Amino acid sequence: MTKAVIIGGAPVSDYKRARSFIDENDYIIFCDSGLAHSEKLGIKPNLIIGDFDSHENPHSSAETIVLPHMKDDTDTVFAVKEVIKRGFDSCVMLGCAGGRIDHTAGNISALLMLENAGVKAMLADDYCEMEILTDKEKYIEDSYPYFSLLCLFGQAKGVNISGALYPLENAEIKPDYQYGISNEPLPGETAKVSVKEGRLLLVKVAKE
Repeated sequence: MTKAVIIGGAPVSDYKRARSFIDENDYIIFCDSGLAHSEKLGIKPNLIIGDFDSHENPHSSAETIVLPHMKDDTDTVFAVKEVIKRGFDSCVMLGCAGGRIDHTAGNISALLMLENAGVKAMLADDYCEMEILTDKEKYIEDSYPYFSLLCLFGQAKGVNISGALYPLENAEIKPDYQYGISNEPLPGETAKVSVKEGRLLLVKVAKE
């Protein structure tokens, strides 16, 4: 098993879309109140992690890590660390965006933790997919109506965008001026994005 799926307790409305990110042989990690999504997703956990302050411990046959209430890591961040420790190649985070903005922001930062550990990571919600853009070029098909590049992790230099309504060449994006929001792949083309220095958050918007 090379792909892990972390399921948190943030709101999920489109369970069909969420289920599309899960493959048969994925390793499923539920975090505390994420267990509320289990039935509608139609999947069972391989691992349960939580302090069980927002969902009762199901005491199932799945491996369970019970965390203390007083701790530095959120249940989701602890799960991210487990994904890294257990050597997974990739990770998808579901039920990890929406609801409380502080948890959403923390989970977006967890994408960077995974990326820095060499784990290909994506956070998906009802509307979009988020991933970290590094010096490796990424592609956005025109099936995505919009995409954005956000500088959340310091300065980003050498930003290039082609095949899109708003192209860029060797540009710089700073955290205090987010002008890379709501770009569009050109019809019939695949947009290409890259950054030479720094990290950007790539948000591919699947629907409004």
